[in-house]
Amino acid sequence: MNILSVDQIYKADKITIKNQNIDSVQLMERAGEQVFDWIEDILMGAPIHIHVFCGIGNNGGDGLVVGRLLIESDYNVTVYVVNFSDKRSKDFLHNYDRIKTDTKVWPTLIKSEKDFPEIGSGDIVLDSIFGIGLNRSPEGWVKKLIEHLNKSGALIISIDIPSGLFANKALEDKDAVIKATHTLTFQIPKLAFFLPETGPFASMVKTLDIGLDQKFIEEAEPLAQLISQEEAQSFYIPRKKFGYKGTYGHALIVAGSYGKIGAAVLASTAAFRIGAGMVTAFVPKCGYNILQTTLPEAMVITDKEEEFITEITSDFEPTAIGIGMGMGKNQATVQALKKLFKNSKSQFVIDADALNNISENKDLMKLLPKKSILTPHPGELKRLIGSWNDDYEKLEKVKKFSKKHDVVVIVKGAYTATVYEDKIYINTSGNPGMGTAGSGDTLSGILTGLLCQGYDILSASLFGVFMHGFAGNKAADKMGYEALIAGDIIENLSEAYVELFMDPENDNWEDDDLFDDDWDDDDWDDDEWEDDFLK
Repeated sequence: MNILSVDQIYKADKITIKNQNIDSVQLMERAGEQVFDWIEDILMGAPIHIHVFCGIGNNGGDGLVVGRLLIESDYNVTVYVVNFSDKRSKDFLHNYDRIKTDTKVWPTLIKSEKDFPEIGSGDIVLDSIFGIGLNRSPEGWVKKLIEHLNKSGALIISIDIPSGLFANKALEDKDAVIKATHTLTFQIPKLAFFLPETGPFASMVKTLDIGLDQKFIEEAEPLAQLISQEEAQSFYIPRKKFGYKGTYGHALIVAGSYGKIGAAVLASTAAFRIGAGMVTAFVPKCGYNILQTTLPEAMVITDKEEEFITEITSDFEPTAIGIGMGMGKNQATVQALKKLFKNSKSQFVIDADALNNISENKDLMKLLPKKSILTPHPGELKRLIGSWNDDYEKLEKVKKFSKKHDVVVIVKGAYTATVYEDKIYINTSGNPGMGTAGSGDTLSGILTGLLCQGYDILSASLFGVFMHGFAGNKAADKMGYEALIAGDIIENLSEAYVELFMDPENDNWEDDDLFDDDWDDDDWDDDEWEDDFLK
């Protein structure tokens, strides 16, 4: 699914209107009906007081349509117009007149702080004050209104985007943004929903199909692309009937130091589980017995040093090398990295201390192998590219780094972003239980194992990140978030493969809601959710 800019979304509206021979009012009616249907499916006539706050632009017009439909269906509704300017959009005025004519209910004007209504914690607020066209943060009494709504304790449903949030640029004033419980966005998700600084304001997101021109959406150059189960299926390379272990490559996992041999175990095991034909672990001497006992399928090469790595050698040319997990920053280790980067022709997955060593050594940075996959967590990323002021600047700096060094950079997070040159891909699998020690080691092993099987660096990155999160979801379904450990992700890779081509009812973002603040990506049970909602 493509994530488009505000200008592209407006263009999609215009093209839809032209190609479908409708006008903008009809498109607004269609959008309002979709929001109403979603609310109706949940409430089914429940006597909850619904407060509809409408701005004076097209987003406010959407709210007026929904308010009218709710009133006509005998819901307990109060409609407010947030009258912050004398300028009104044409479609807002059309629906303002229509709600008065059709329902005989005149919206209540809010012109200052003294007009703020009292809202109960058991009420519902429908937010349609500002849409994607907002270009500066709300100020004055309008900001205070937003603060008033956020403090009310009511369930807040935002139409298209929470008011005060920009669709594809950084926050200016976090206190002037609606903190939506649910966001009902139209057709195309907004980039802000997926970034650490802005995503929490949108919380659970449902994409409503309002029939925008699909050809334009698919052909437009996106700000980013979402990777869900459907996309992941397209990356999968089937096993060959007459394949053997040599067909699926030989991974070398260079990892571990005294007290951190577990990193080598996790990465090596994950490389096997994702499908590598052979795996050799290169570890300090102290890791030999651990690897041989824990993972008998792996071959083991040890360094001459007992506690850390000083020279990386092997009697074979690895298909792919995963390096850095728990290996430390000893100066001898840095020299070993330099020698390996100079001499090896293998593809690399570079993680953890290998990244830290690169960040701290300019000579090593110059030797960074092209076509590598880098997997930094936020701290490691900051050491690589420098600090940033906001998430958008961060992504721009990552793109610049990727182009300069010809590498894929995987930016880990609730929605892990894979960046290659100017392209951004946002993953939709995963859960908070995966925020646990060793999860990153597991991902590095998965990526290395995929490179061994012939995936190119971008496909390996996108498929690997998705499968990592998908397996994590399977583990969390059984164990809950708190009990999940990195080994559980590895153990559930088999189930992730088995279910990859099943009906993605609960895991395909396009058919479901975004993660909530707890990153719960499972579709709710309608009956149970309805009971909780009404309570």
